[in-house]
Amino acid sequence: QVQLVESGGGLVQAGGSLRLSCAASGRTFSNYHMGWFRQAPGKEREFVAAISRSGGSTYYTASVEGRFTISRDNAKNTVYLQMNSLKPEDTAVYYCAAGSFVNLGRATFSRSALYEYWGQGTQVTVSS
Repeated sequence: QVQLVESGGGLVQAGGSLRLSCAASGRTFSNYHMGWFRQAPGKEREFVAAISRSGGSTYYTASVEGRFTISRDNAKNTVYLQMNSLKPEDTAVYYCAAGSFVNLGRATFSRSALYEYWGQGTQVTVSS
């Protein structure tokens, strides 16, 4: 089992920044690819960003490319999502997830069904 706890969400004005953290415990953190997903009210959960086990590969959905940065610190069992230039449409509950799937490129990292463990989510609200 892997337990994931997100933090860092909150209310921010458009154009502002937030850094989300996701602390993992349980099994060896470096064995897992990590992803961030989000779900806005009335919408399906969507992929935001992901990072490979070693941190050598990162992937982003087009709408956050250039504004968000995913990173991980395997010594601290933590994955981060730095969010800059936030927009009202970024408002959602953000979830981190861990998966041990085979790395076949971006197509695998963006599939929520491949992630075995999920956090409880943290609310991000961007006001206009």
